[in-house]
Amino acid sequence: MSYSFLFPGEPAEFDPGFNGPIKKRGCTDIICCILFMAVIIGYAAVGILAWLYGDPRHVLYPRNSTGWFCGTGPNKDRPNLFYFDFLKCATSVNVMATALNGFQCPTTQVCVESCPGDFSALFVDAYFKKPAEVFNQSLCVPSVDLKAPGLTVQQVVDQELCPFFRVPTTSAFVCVFTVFVELCPFASYCLKGEITRPVPAFVLISDVVNGFNAREIGVRIFEDFASSWPWILIGLLIAMVVSMLFLLLLRFTAPVMVWVLIIGLLGAGAYGIWHCYWEYENHRQNSATISEIGFTTNFQVYLQVQETWLAFLIIISVAEAIILLTIIFLRTRILIAIALIQESSKAISHMMSALLYPLVTFVLLLVCVAYWGATALYLATSGNPIYRVVALNSTTSGCQSINGTVSCDPQNFTSSAYPDCPSASCIFIKYNDEGLLQRNIFNLQIYNAVAFLWCVNFVIALGQCTLAGAFASYYWAFSKPGDIPMFPLSASFIRSLRYHVGSLAFGSLILTLVQVVRIILEYIDHKTRSAQNPCARFLMCCLKCCFWCLEKFIKFLNRNAYIMIAIYGKNFCVSAKNAFMLLMRNIVRVVVLDKVTDLLLFFGKLLVVGGVGVLSFFFFSGRILLPGNTFRSETLNYYWMPIITVIFGSYLIAHGFFSVYNMCVDTLFLCFLEDLERHDGSLQKPYYMSKNLMKILNKSNKAAKTDRKKK
Repeated sequence: MSYSFLFPGEPAEFDPGFNGPIKKRGCTDIICCILFMAVIIGYAAVGILAWLYGDPRHVLYPRNSTGWFCGTGPNKDRPNLFYFDFLKCATSVNVMATALNGFQCPTTQVCVESCPGDFSALFVDAYFKKPAEVFNQSLCVPSVDLKAPGLTVQQVVDQELCPFFRVPTTSAFVCVFTVFVELCPFASYCLKGEITRPVPAFVLISDVVNGFNAREIGVRIFEDFASSWPWILIGLLIAMVVSMLFLLLLRFTAPVMVWVLIIGLLGAGAYGIWHCYWEYENHRQNSATISEIGFTTNFQVYLQVQETWLAFLIIISVAEAIILLTIIFLRTRILIAIALIQESSKAISHMMSALLYPLVTFVLLLVCVAYWGATALYLATSGNPIYRVVALNSTTSGCQSINGTVSCDPQNFTSSAYPDCPSASCIFIKYNDEGLLQRNIFNLQIYNAVAFLWCVNFVIALGQCTLAGAFASYYWAFSKPGDIPMFPLSASFIRSLRYHVGSLAFGSLILTLVQVVRIILEYIDHKTRSAQNPCARFLMCCLKCCFWCLEKFIKFLNRNAYIMIAIYGKNFCVSAKNAFMLLMRNIVRVVVLDKVTDLLLFFGKLLVVGGVGVLSFFFFSGRILLPGNTFRSETLNYYWMPIITVIFGSYLIAHGFFSVYNMCVDTLFLCFLEDLERHDGSLQKPYYMSKNLMKILNKSNKAAKTDRKKK
C-alpha cells in the first residue's frame, strides 16, 4: 500500500545513466563546512592554551604545604599526604575544599612513604627530652633537623614542624582515619592525662576506606588481568567469530529464525491466556471481590482476586488478536523484510571489509574523548596556586594581622620572618582566577563540551555515510558480484570526506543542539528539584520527554539523509526531505522492516553475549578445565573481573558488527523503494532488486522472460 496521497513528494524518476552512487558530484553545504572547520581550529587553539597553562598534576597528585607534589619529582617515593592536625580540617573556619584543590585546612601537610599505623601523643615528660628522641623524622617537615642544637620540643610543636599526635590511618592518597578516636589536640601539653583545654570528641568515619583498601584491591585486579589476558582475548575473539557467522548465516536462516520468533511470541501469548483463565477459574468460587478488598498497597492481595485475572485475560487476548491479525494482513511485508535481511547478509559477504569499519569509528571516537578529557583537565588546572601566610596554633594579635592576607612562597618560606607569630605557615588558598584565561575557564569548558559533542556526532555521521555509499554500490550493481566496483568502502569514504563534510557537519550540528538543550534541562532539573512544585515537575518531565523524542527522530532522519547523500550527492536538506517523503510513502513497510530487524538483532546480541558470557563463567570459575593445566582459576583473586570484561567486550563487538548490518538493511531498503519508483521491469527500466524480492512482489524483468522463451 502506498501513502503518496498523504506524503506526495516527488517520486524518483527513471534515469538511464544511473547505476549506483553518483560519481560526478559537487561539494554540499559549504557554509556549514567552513563553520565546522572554524570550530575545529578554535578547538585546537583551546587545547593548545590549556596545554600551555594547565598542570594536571594538581588533580593527579596531592600537594604538601611547601607546594611539592606527593608521588612525583623529589617525592616520588612518598605518595601519601599526611595532615599533622586533622582536627583543624573539621573545626577551623579556614577550611578550603574544592573539586580540584583537594581537601585543604590550616595545618602542616607532608608527603610520607606510608601512613602511620599506630596511636601516639605527647605527654608532659616528652617536653623535657630532645626532639630526636620524641618525633619520627619521616613524619616531620623535610627541612627540619631534629638534631639541631637549641631546638626544643616546644618549638617543634608551636611551629608544627612535626606532628604532636598521630592516629592509625590508611592510605587513600591522603592518610585517613580508620577508627573512632577521641583526641586531645595538645596546644602545649597534657598534664598527667588531664586535658588542660577540653575539646569535643572528634569522630571521622570513612566507610569507603575502612576495611576496604582500594589500592590493594586494584593491585589484585591488575594481577588477575595480567594472568588471564590471553584467555580474555580468546573470549573476545570467539565473540567476534560468532557475530560474523551469525550475520553471514542470516542469508540462509533468516526465514526460519523470524518465523520461529513470531510463533514463539504467539505461543507465549497463548500460554498467558490459558494461565490467566486457569487462575480466574480457581479464584472465582472462593476469593473475595475487588469491591470488598478496596485499595491497598499490598499488591499480592490483588493477585488473589478473580477480577484481576479476568482483566489480565482480556488484555492478553486483545493483544494476541492484534498481533495475529497484524501478521496475517502484513505477511507480504514480513516476507519483504526477510528478503531484505537475506540480501543484506549477502552484501556483507561480498564486502567483508565493512565489518571492520567500526574499528575506524571507534578509534576516531576514542581520539575525541581523549582530547576532550585532556583539554577539560588542563583547563581546570590552568590557574597558578596562591599561597597565604596562615597562623596554625596561635591567636595573638601578631598572627591576626597577617593571617590570610600576606602572600608567600611555600618553597622559600621560613617562620622566622614573622617573630611575632612563630606558628605562621605558608598554606595553599586557591588557584589564581584573575588572568584573562582563568576568567573565561567556564566559557571555554562549555566550548569544549559543545565541540566535543559536534565532533562525536560528525564521526558517527561519517561512518554511516561511508557504509551507505558502499552498500548502495552493491544494490545498484545489475549483475552481482561482477558489476560491484573495486574497493567500494574506500571510494565511499573518500567521496564523503571530499564532497560532503559540510552536509555531515550540518546534520551533526542539529543533533548537537538538541543534545545541548537536553543537558541544560537536566542541569536545571537537578538544581531546582527541591524547589519544584508538582506543576513544575510535570512541565519539566514533559520538556525532557519531548526533547528525548526529538533527538530520536533527528537521529532517524539524519541516518536516512546520509544514505541519500551517499547515493545522490545532494545537500542535507534536500536529502533529508527526499528520504522522509520516500519513507512516509511506504510507512507500513518501514515499520515492519524495523521491527523484524530489531527482533533479529536483539536475538543475535543475546546469543553472542549470553553464549560467550556463560562460556567464560564456566571457564574462569574452574568448571571447565583445560588439558595440561595451562590455566588454573585458583590463581585468580576475583574470577568475576575477567568474566565481566569478556561480557562487556562481547557486547561492544556484537554492537559494532550489528550496527554495520543495520546500516546495510536501511540502505538496501531505501534503494529498494527507489527501485520500485524508478523502474517497471521493462527492457528500458529493469529492476535491480534480487529475484527473491521480485518473486514476493510478483514482479519480473521482461528481459529475463525473453531469455527463457529463447531457451
